[in-house]
Amino acid sequence: MKIVVVTLFPELVAPFAIHGVLGRAVSAGVLALETINPRVFTRDRHQSTDDAPYGGGSGMVMLPGPLIAAIERACEGADPSATRRVLLTPQGEPFVQARARQLAKVDRLVLVCGRYEGFDERVRSFVDEELSLGDFVMTGGEVAALAVLDAVGRLLPGVLGNPESATVESHGDGLLEHPQYTRPAELRGLRVPEVLVSGDHAKVARWRRQQSLVRTRERRPDLLVRARLDASDVALLREAKPARSDGDAE
Repeated sequence: MKIVVVTLFPELVAPFAIHGVLGRAVSAGVLALETINPRVFTRDRHQSTDDAPYGGGSGMVMLPGPLIAAIERACEGADPSATRRVLLTPQGEPFVQARARQLAKVDRLVLVCGRYEGFDERVRSFVDEELSLGDFVMTGGEVAALAVLDAVGRLLPGVLGNPESATVESHGDGLLEHPQYTRPAELRGLRVPEVLVSGDHAKVARWRRQQSLVRTRERRPDLLVRARLDASDVALLREAKPARSDGDAE
């Protein structure tokens, strides 16, 4: 897969794919990362990429010409049917795990970062969709691009050491992930739940499912409403004890 980030600040993006899981994916050839700077496509000596908005108002607006040219360069040589052009903006649809899974299936993903007051509206005619990290505003789209890059990149085949890691986690099945523990078995009076050290895999699986359901009900009830629960899930919720905060729930 190739991910191209259109940004005025490529130095903020490029180092992200050097270290960790994504760095290994790039080294192995599973993922390719490229940045394209709209300044390359400017025509004045100052390499201007913004101007005052028509009609007046505060802030500056990104010029459409350089940005559109950069988007087109990012798509050169790619199969249009296997390419997705994404504008990162607070006005976009919320970026969720399900969308990350869908984007991980394309051959080329183009992430377009804005700056200043926003985009010239005509830029929207040259992208396929708009995504947002949430209902807040940042100074640019680079942080959002890195979030999408990380969320999508880790889903590519062979990137994670354990393929199940991409499915058994928060939002993998629409629910929050169950609590996780590791050594030592006791820390400052807080013990690992006995079921996890029992060796009974069926009980462990049942406990984890129940904890996932309970945690989602308590922290993100909106997700639980949309989740596809079967009769056994409903039963697990009904019999669940109130959550405990001392790490000793069983």
